[in-house]
Order: sequence, then structure tokens, then C-alpha cells
Amino acid sequence: MRNILFLCTANSARSILAEAILRDAAPGRFAAYSAGSTPRGVPNPLALEFLAAKGHAVDDLRSKSWSEFAGAEAPEIHAVITVCDNAAGEACPVFPGHPVQAHWGIPDPAGYAADGSHIDGDLSGFETAYTRLTNRVQAMLALDEAALAPADWRRALTAIGRDAEGATYG
Repeated sequence: MRNILFLCTANSARSILAEAILRDAAPGRFAAYSAGSTPRGVPNPLALEFLAAKGHAVDDLRSKSWSEFAGAEAPEIHAVITVCDNAAGEACPVFPGHPVQAHWGIPDPAGYAADGSHIDGDLSGFETAYTRLTNRVQAMLALDEAALAPADWRRALTAIGRDAEGATYG
């Protein structure tokens, strides 16, 4: 089983969505995790509401620091996928095992006020982010990662992220 870590600065929406999508799409093949460089501390309530409406379990989803995955007791991470442009530009910690890294930029589906509080709104941004992430996860699942050299797997994951709409591949 391969462990995938989705990173976003706040770990409150996009990375949480990606974790839930992959967790449910490939149990036994991939273990999905999410984290942030500056976690908000709680997932965006709209993200949890949206995921629950899509049939995902949300009770165990939480906003956490990427440092949880850099220590000796952390699961070995095989791929780190950033899902926001800020996280892609940040200096990540050194993860044990030198995981493959790729970027799947997704626009932020949630708005925040100047004080950092959530702005209530409709779920259309979440629908767009969810669709793009689902398509990218499906494209990743179409790969035979076990047969790919790490550099080839990184190139394939990066190519998936370059598609702005997250269209399916095949």
C-alpha cells in the first residue's frame, strides 16, 4: 500500500477533500492523509458538510501540521501532492524516504474574512474543487505506480496536475 499526503497551507478544505476522495476511492491500495504548513486547526465546516453530502465519512478528518508526517513515527509517505499554490511554493519539511512530489493546484473553494473566520457561502466552489480532485485521483488510479520508476511516477502525477480541469485520462 502506498501512502499519499495532500498538502495545503491551512489544511481546511482542498487537502481535506483530496484525503477523503482518495481514501474512499482506493482502500487497500492507497492510504490518504492531509496536512498543512499553517493548519487552521479545524476543517472548513462547509468542506465537511459537502463531503458528508457526497457520502464520505467526515468524523476522522482534522486539520493538522505537516510536521506530523516528518517524524520517525510517521507513516512512510510515498507521494506528496500539493493542492494549493501557496503550499507548492513553501519549503516542505524533509519527509522520510524521499517521497515523490507533485503539484495539483486547485482554486480555494472557501472564502475567509480578514480575521480568518469562515465566510458563509454557497457550495459551488466546493463542487468544482471536488470534481477536479476526483478526476485527478481517478487519473492517478489508472496508473500502475508499482511498475513505474519514481521519476516516471512523479512525471505522471505532475502531468495530471497540469490539467486545469482535472479531466480524466486514459
